[in-house]
Amino acid sequence: MKLVAFDFDGTLSDSEMTVLLGRREGVADEMAAITERAMNDEISYAESLRERAALLEGLEEELAEEAYGEVSLRPGAADVVRRLDDYGHHVAILTGGFERGVERALESAGVADAVDTVVSNRLPIRGGRLTGGVEGSLVEGTKDEALETLAADLDVPMGQTVAVGDGANDLPMLEVAGLAVGFLPKPAVRPHCDVVVETMAELATVFEERGVLRADEA
Repeated sequence: MKLVAFDFDGTLSDSEMTVLLGRREGVADEMAAITERAMNDEISYAESLRERAALLEGLEEELAEEAYGEVSLRPGAADVVRRLDDYGHHVAILTGGFERGVERALESAGVADAVDTVVSNRLPIRGGRLTGGVEGSLVEGTKDEALETLAADLDVPMGQTVAVGDGANDLPMLEVAGLAVGFLPKPAVRPHCDVVVETMAELATVFEERGVLRADEA
């Protein structure tokens, strides 16, 4: 068994949750600008997350749920996740994004049962509206810590771990994983990847070449 950890926004999904939420509050452009700065390592991810969450203060819970319902997996992602699960690997999602959006996307794609672990953040609600705060282990915590903790819990050597991500906040887990895969990685991330892919089909091929998946199972 290998432990295969995916980032979510920009990797498994081509949706950007905070932008979808921001559209409901009329702050999508501000959200996108903050996200881009964080992904290029210009500001810390924790700082960017708090800035974006603050812009959502007062958003109605019902509108937030509408936004989460628009989150989807990118083409081919569900097939890769299902194949990894069928092959017996532990599939994890480590994301600074929000658990409700991840849940809705996995359910919609029919692979909620194929993902073993989701580590994510939450946007707290009070009185039916977002508070403007953000909670979760990946606000200040880093993805290398999350990956190492999960590997230890599963008794999987770090050399048997795989990390797939695209942005600066994925760098910590990419640097400690046995195999680091950049999915359309940002310029600051690319040099730290063992291999770079642009589609889920390419990712599946890499997994087949590395013995993570069997080609005859496609």
